[in-house]
Amino acid sequence: MPCDEEIDVARKRFSREFKAKVALEALRGEKTAAQLSSRYGVHATQINAWKQQALKALPELFGRTTQRDQQAHEAEKDRLYQHIGKLQVEVEWLKKSPRSWAWNERQVRPDRAGQCSDEPAASVPVGGPESTNNNPE
Repeated sequence: MPCDEEIDVARKRFSREFKAKVALEALRGEKTAAQLSSRYGVHATQINAWKQQALKALPELFGRTTQRDQQAHEAEKDRLYQHIGKLQVEVEWLKKSPRSWAWNERQVRPDRAGQCSDEPAASVPVGGPESTNNNPE
């Protein structure tokens, strides 16, 4: 066969359920790896590898935190950090422009000398001056 020809070999892909089924039968020990190999059409070496993976993962099933729990915890932590960052940005923005907000119905306004003085704020409806309707229909 010439070297420039390529052989197209399709790689078999097995579902997690299938791998678990075969590994469980291998763990039971009722049949040899060769018998399972001929039954399921999977090489004996692959069956033994799945068996070892299953043995390695078993202690995690009974542990307090699984990888899935850790991933969910990390995702929640990331979401909370993003929220904290957003709130910090809002606080910094509010600190930079305190004169634009009214507190306790008083508005801080600069007087002519450039210093702030407290004056009562004008009474404005919640929706703004545009929301008042003086013409009853």
